[in-house]
Amino acid sequence: MTDTTAPPTRPLSVLVLCTGNSARSQIAEALLQTRGAGRVAASSAGSQPAPRVNPYAVETLRAHGIPWEGRTPQHMDAMADAHHDLVITVCDNARDACPFLPGAATVHWGLPDPAEHTAPDAARRAFEATFVALERRVNALLALPVESFDAGTLAEAARRIHASS
Repeated sequence: MTDTTAPPTRPLSVLVLCTGNSARSQIAEALLQTRGAGRVAASSAGSQPAPRVNPYAVETLRAHGIPWEGRTPQHMDAMADAHHDLVITVCDNARDACPFLPGAATVHWGLPDPAEHTAPDAARRAFEATFVALERRVNALLALPVESFDAGTLAEAARRIHASS
């Protein structure tokens, strides 16, 4: 008897980069991990990591049912040797500092930094807006058969998602 089941596919490896790895990239990583569970292996890093994840990012994620306590921002150098299918930069500084990662599709999903808001109400609104923008893009990405895309197709699909948001 022959086994006709398809071999398991490995999850799509996505790295999200930002300068401080404390706000936008953490939110994107959390969304990719939770919405793409089983399909996506997500991580995030920064070119100049902050000492901690922004408390408003944690609060916003928790409000949407995503526990994110105890995370530590990582430096992008720690991720350079790992294989990534897709690298998403979410701020202009990270895009400019992004290392070349052979074989990875790269896309820029630039967003304003919600951490620039220091007044609590303004910060909460900015983090919620960031969550909504990233959730829309992550959901659109995950609606596609990304596991079957080559690097060029993956990059083009991610660019179209950003352009339409």
